[in-house]
Amino acid sequence: MAEKNKISKLRQLKKAILRDKKCSKLALEATNLVMGDGNVNAKFFLIGEAPGKKEDESGLPFVGAAGKFLNEMLLSAGINREEVYITNIVKYRPPKNRDPSTKEKSYFLPYLIEELMIVNPEVVITLGRHSMEYFFASEKISEVHGRKMKVEIIGWKGVLIPLYHPAAALYNGSLRQTLKEDFLRLTQMNNEEST
Repeated sequence: MAEKNKISKLRQLKKAILRDKKCSKLALEATNLVMGDGNVNAKFFLIGEAPGKKEDESGLPFVGAAGKFLNEMLLSAGINREEVYITNIVKYRPPKNRDPSTKEKSYFLPYLIEELMIVNPEVVITLGRHSMEYFFASEKISEVHGRKMKVEIIGWKGVLIPLYHPAAALYNGSLRQTLKEDFLRLTQMNNEEST
């Protein structure tokens, strides 16, 4: 799909979410709808859980402290943020920055799948257990983080790599090194696929 066509389809997706009554309950307490951002032809498609305060204010994903750490991790893997596409499961900030509920995540699932189909990356990187659960509900992130898994979802086939959420590494220093090591593995995987 051509870049212009992808951008147009993502704009249509945004309009559909804005019209969706199921999603509008969260919208009442949020400042902005936070859609995905980045390269629509990206090889890497990163999925977080929901916008935080800074993301809600700016309307862009991963721009707060966790986003800065994510940028650092991407650079350590030899990847510029401009090369990837970053989104969240839930597109509105939950009140008081709480975790998104199962019901809220289910409302946004069709939109996330459509977003994935439009961008059509080679690799999906889930950031945290909430986004990983969409693909592997029975797995524990502590057991599968950093692993490369082949997946097929409603017509999309590719590789999925679950990673800890950057915010978790900010609050838990021991996860910081684990996340760094997982991103270095991502570099190796990227090099293996390129050769």
